[in-house]
Amino acid sequence: MRDITIFSLMKYMVINGPNLNLLGTREKSVYGDRSFENYFVELKDSFPDHEIGYFQSNVEGELINKLHQAGFDYQGIVLNAGGYTHTSVALSDAIAAINTPVVEVHISNIHARESYRHHSLISKNCIGIIAGFGLDSYKLALQYLTSYMPL
Repeated sequence: MRDITIFSLMKYMVINGPNLNLLGTREKSVYGDRSFENYFVELKDSFPDHEIGYFQSNVEGELINKLHQAGFDYQGIVLNAGGYTHTSVALSDAIAAINTPVVEVHISNIHARESYRHHSLISKNCIGIIAGFGLDSYKLALQYLTSYMPL
């Protein structure tokens, strides 16, 4: 009789906030010329042993709903809240309310930009922040979650 081991993929969710649907076309000098959808294919290929989902919305309430949904069923969340990073108490509260660890990411170095971008309302509820490494900020966050984050 053969011993069959059932393997369950670890699940991770990437959530992008407002205006990140325009990557590749907006402010290329800041955000680059690649769409996130194109990058996401490469990102998923970098983690073949894991299930990686993706969600983007320009609507704060939809981001909160996705955090609530993923926040109890996924092993980690990578969140680029865009401009809501600096303004949304509601997103911060949503992160605090869930069990799943959240890594805050930013494509640009927010500390080298306008002063209002230097403060994040969501950071205190995230396990860490990665900023300034372009789209690879997402890959760095997933490397941490998949390799170093104790479950």
